[in-house]
Amino acid sequence: MNELFLQSMSESAGICHPNCVRANSGQDDYDASQSAALIAVSLISSARVLFKLDPEYTEYSAQYLVDNAGKEEVEGEMDQQGCQFTVENILQYLVENVWSKKEDRQGEVDRPRRELTVKECLAFAFKKGLPRSGHWAHLGCSFKAPPFACQIPRVPMKGEVIEATYLDEAWKLFKQQPTGARLHVFTPEFDLVGEGIYKGPSGNGTSYVGLRDVIVVKLEIIEGEPVVTVQMCYKKKTLFVKVSVRSMSLPLNGDDESQVTEPTTLLVDFCIPRFFIN
Repeated sequence: MNELFLQSMSESAGICHPNCVRANSGQDDYDASQSAALIAVSLISSARVLFKLDPEYTEYSAQYLVDNAGKEEVEGEMDQQGCQFTVENILQYLVENVWSKKEDRQGEVDRPRRELTVKECLAFAFKKGLPRSGHWAHLGCSFKAPPFACQIPRVPMKGEVIEATYLDEAWKLFKQQPTGARLHVFTPEFDLVGEGIYKGPSGNGTSYVGLRDVIVVKLEIIEGEPVVTVQMCYKKKTLFVKVSVRSMSLPLNGDDESQVTEPTTLLVDFCIPRFFIN
């Protein structure tokens, strides 16, 4: 029975209920927890190939992290009967979560949960393991995971999160493997960068968008200055952007000098997953 269920999940990957599709279409351009989870699994997939733990690039489930990382663990939260994979439990889940109308489920609103970070997602993956993407719901799925999902197999992840606070520490990580980071995004400069180098605010009508999760995938020297290429999701599109890493003072509210912070860089909060090799 479990094998048939996993096969059906793989065959229907990316396909969801029309209500879920509509919810995703109306979603904001940026969801911090989804972004963090997506960056985390991308870092893990790349590192596992690098460390020869997977023979090829394998996609793991970002939605599993969104559904579970940061959630308080309650002992005995799922009783053994509810966790069993039976036809009765499947039908009950479909009736309560899929076939019922949205207004019938308004009373079942989840408690607000804080935004996840890449580091939290990596730490949770090392603690609990990860299912492959085809064995879990797609990223952004609006349906609650069924109790019997606890029986879906997860790939064990043994390792630790390595962090770097300062840029001189981050250089070592850049040279080892793709590195997670957060990027200060200012508009219109970021929207207009194209194939050029993003250098932060220009001071002419600049507006601060916020920090966005990225993966540093390349380091190079251009015209005597260090530049990194980052991969990120911005306005629901995957982009590769060249970013200057020189130190500067960043005005967090446009060109208002009263809001200038201490010297920093556009990229901050660096981290990588480091796997233990037996």
